[in-house]
Amino acid sequence: MSPVDSTFAQRCGQIAVNISRVVRGKDEVIRQVLTCLLAEGHLLIEDVPGTGKTSIARALAASISAPWNRIQFTPDLLPSDITGVTVFDQSTATFTFRPGPIFASIVIADEINRASPKTQAALLEVMEERTVSADASMYSVPQPFMVVATQNPIDMEGTYRLPEAQLDRFLMNISVGYPDVDFEALVLREQKDGATVTALPPVVDGPQVLEMIAYVRTVEVAPAIERYLIALAVETRNMPEIRLGASTRGALSLLRAARASAAIDGREYVSPDDVKAMAVPVLSHRIILEPEAELQGRTQVEMIERVLEAVPVPRAVAG
Repeated sequence: MSPVDSTFAQRCGQIAVNISRVVRGKDEVIRQVLTCLLAEGHLLIEDVPGTGKTSIARALAASISAPWNRIQFTPDLLPSDITGVTVFDQSTATFTFRPGPIFASIVIADEINRASPKTQAALLEVMEERTVSADASMYSVPQPFMVVATQNPIDMEGTYRLPEAQLDRFLMNISVGYPDVDFEALVLREQKDGATVTALPPVVDGPQVLEMIAYVRTVEVAPAIERYLIALAVETRNMPEIRLGASTRGALSLLRAARASAAIDGREYVSPDDVKAMAVPVLSHRIILEPEAELQGRTQVEMIERVLEAVPVPRAVAG
């Protein structure tokens, strides 16, 4: 293992262990969060209240020594409350832009689907371009930049469905689920002892995260893997139960996530297993089912799993 590989692995381990000090029994979820960070993506965590969605987001932010903000989404939240506002400075007789909470490396958008669609749309530009446009001026957000959004299921009271364009901005959509009995007892015991997110120390800084992201970009992708990615996307477009399949952006997102997954596993090349492991969290929220399929109880996750079964897996891709 080269010094660069060793440093990358060490930092990955430090972040994962730090988050696990607060989020118990969720190693796979923590891995997905770390994968999304290293793939330069945004993360949507969807689950019922009380499963630790916000704790995971805060634990990630606390693990990185970089600016972070939390935005509590509410029905009366305005777009300018997120991006910032231009105000008139009487002392200088000029207009000055006051940045909003979106100007941070890690932005926690808590309960994002409780805000109106107009407010949700305020994130579209910054999540894609890493810039904010205000009064004919463009402002860049810090790097690295990641939005970690949480939301309750859309059938719960006071929620708005995220539009397709907004969902497509998220690299991954994951759920947390309840911990098993032993870990839930451990959570109760540690909360009694005062173990909280606020006690977490940072283990890496912003420039170190950027170095890790740059390393992920060097992971090799064989032509066979590229064809496999395309075949998966095409299959979603051909299934009769799916009205809108994965786009080219979806295939690119899956490629980035697979690269990060391979790097975390200590490999310098992407394997079919990396693609298969990332397919559900990366593609499931990007497809739209036919109404008949929804009435039959089909789900996006089920459809992606069927796609993985239908598309042949390439062999001999290491190089």
